[in-house]
Amino acid sequence: MAHLASHTWTSLPKRAVVLVPVGSIEQHGPHLPLDTDTAIATAVADRAAELVEDRSVVVAPALSYGSSGEHQTFPGTASIGSSALQQVVIELVRSVRTWAERVVIVNAHGGNVTAVQGAVAQLKKEGHDVDWLPCATEDVDLHAGFTETSLMLHLRPADVRLDLAEAGNCAPLAEILPTMVEHGVRAVSPNGVLGDPAGASAQRGAELLDMMAQLVASRVPAQAES
Repeated sequence: MAHLASHTWTSLPKRAVVLVPVGSIEQHGPHLPLDTDTAIATAVADRAAELVEDRSVVVAPALSYGSSGEHQTFPGTASIGSSALQQVVIELVRSVRTWAERVVIVNAHGGNVTAVQGAVAQLKKEGHDVDWLPCATEDVDLHAGFTETSLMLHLRPADVRLDLAEAGNCAPLAEILPTMVEHGVRAVSPNGVLGDPAGASAQRGAELLDMMAQLVASRVPAQAES
């Protein structure tokens, strides 16, 4: 595995498969850094590339700005919106596909899904071999809770402020989604947390990262669906 940015134009593999991490810059409660989603997407892509053990797989620099309008009332959030993100993904993949055999988007922010799905659908209509896969961090809790806190304790422990960690709204997504869509995350969680970071650990973060990376790695060589 190698990073795209470290290559020269002559050193790239001839049938490259490019993983593109997509994250966000948005609030993650009082205890996690604003680039949590981007850090997770990048780490999952890097680990997945290692698991594939194929020199043709390269990891592109992350798309750090995503669609985070639901977090906009919290300082630090920097969102480009769904329409802009969709077009960025489309144009990026069109460019990369002029020399790469396949592109896989590795997305770590739920707010990006509409844009990423729309972009991939359009690109497939154009005949591009492209797919997208999630970093499935929402199986335990939704946002800045146990899962993401564990991942960041593993990836960047110095940036996790455990002394400020506190539970937020722990209700299921279906219960809070209508209010969140209409009024944003702050309307359902004043501290920006959807879940509970209690008990998070670096060991659990390492296990979660490996699990997510294995899922991505299993799909990297696959042909895009027609």
